[in-house]
Amino acid sequence: MHKYVIMGVQGCGKGTQARMLQETLDLVHISVGDIFRWHVQNHTKLGAQVKRIVASGNLVDDVVVEGIVSRRLEEHDWNYGFILDGFPRSDSQAQFFLESYDIDAVIHIHMPDEVVHNRVLSRRLCSECGLDYNLISHRPKLENVCDVCGGPLITRADDAIEALADRLRDYHAKTEPVLDLFRQKELVLDIDGTRQPEEIQTEIRSRLRI
Repeated sequence: MHKYVIMGVQGCGKGTQARMLQETLDLVHISVGDIFRWHVQNHTKLGAQVKRIVASGNLVDDVVVEGIVSRRLEEHDWNYGFILDGFPRSDSQAQFFLESYDIDAVIHIHMPDEVVHNRVLSRRLCSECGLDYNLISHRPKLENVCDVCGGPLITRADDAIEALADRLRDYHAKTEPVLDLFRQKELVLDIDGTRQPEEIQTEIRSRLRI
């Protein structure tokens, strides 16, 4: 069984790398961001709360995030393991997680802020089927139209310049120290995220020896 955490600032490509590992190892990809987006799209009470918080550029409260992750992992549908994406993001979340689960590695995708800025502001999302696009690396065939379902493409509410600046500050102040905690346990693999996804994946698999 493989149990991994993948970390990195928003826009670094950790979701892509997680999905590639998922396919290789038959893992369950647990994305906290995807869970939040599901709640927002389905207009749940939690979704309304998350939408307000994210639009303001802040992080969701530790207790809320810990509860969501705990409930998801309690489903035990991860027979061959899981890769957790978007958690933990604070020292409190990391302590909670380490007390509850053993993990094999923390994959840290690192990227300069200016590269993150360019990538995030180029992202688009299909408002109908949720497919991700990027105007730099994955453009739709027709401008602002989804290739798959024909739905209109939109900019995520949390991809505004001001919200991104706030999240970068939060990441450096709150999430980067989490890596120090994992480093003490010799769990962290630092991966350069500025390369092509296939190159990054090759290095990850090599260093995980899979």
